[in-house]
Amino acid sequence: MRALGPLSVRLVLLLCLVLGQAGAGWASTFTVNPVQVYLTPKGRSVLLTLRNVSEETLRFQLDVFAWEQNSRGEMELQPTRDIVFFPALLTLGPGEERNIRVGAATPAGVAEKTYRIFVEELPPSSGAPLPAGHVRVLTKVGIPIFVEPTKSTLPGRIQDAALRAGQLSFAVRNTGTVHFVVQSIKLTGYGPAGERVLEGALEGWYVLPGGTRRYDLPLPAVDCPRIRSLGIEVQTTAASLSERIEASAGACAP
Repeated sequence: MRALGPLSVRLVLLLCLVLGQAGAGWASTFTVNPVQVYLTPKGRSVLLTLRNVSEETLRFQLDVFAWEQNSRGEMELQPTRDIVFFPALLTLGPGEERNIRVGAATPAGVAEKTYRIFVEELPPSSGAPLPAGHVRVLTKVGIPIFVEPTKSTLPGRIQDAALRAGQLSFAVRNTGTVHFVVQSIKLTGYGPAGERVLEGALEGWYVLPGGTRRYDLPLPAVDCPRIRSLGIEVQTTAASLSERIEASAGACAP
């Protein structure tokens, strides 16, 4: 099993091949469209368009994995044959683009099935020299693939919220059959008179069907003893979730 840290669908993973003390990067550039793929019973295949927007010839390799996530939001990838695509290797000249056919080789299930197809730039075959003081930056980008379930439901909830030893912990659980994205999380700490003594915000990520994303956050030692209750507001692409917990005596003691 391979684990990767959370990635935005628009965020590319830069794999830098660094030799010595280089002063600058030399990066080739390409685009992939769309940035998310949805496969349905009526649309079991789509075209990905890969375009070389650089001024040099680029080589690419594609691979696909079944995609799950652990409670920390890290991707867990496993090789799969559920998704088929063509071609797996290709070369694009400057300004050239190529369509890649991606399709499902698996029937729809009760829950949405999730995958990632990776487009990885390969080193140039010519071994052309770079300008002095530069290194070549190779880019790898993962595109989410979602296979629609037989029935879509989107509920979610906040669970296991608690404040212990000065640390707030809670989980966002997807109890539905399709993924959602946590767009924002707002935390508010209230004092004895209901006054706000602490405010904070977190960014979110995908929560896949049946999945749980846990959060464990230490609260500032100067503010924690003043907190009598904590409000948690989670905005997802599916719903607005909220929870309020009371701070028990000694909840901020280490």
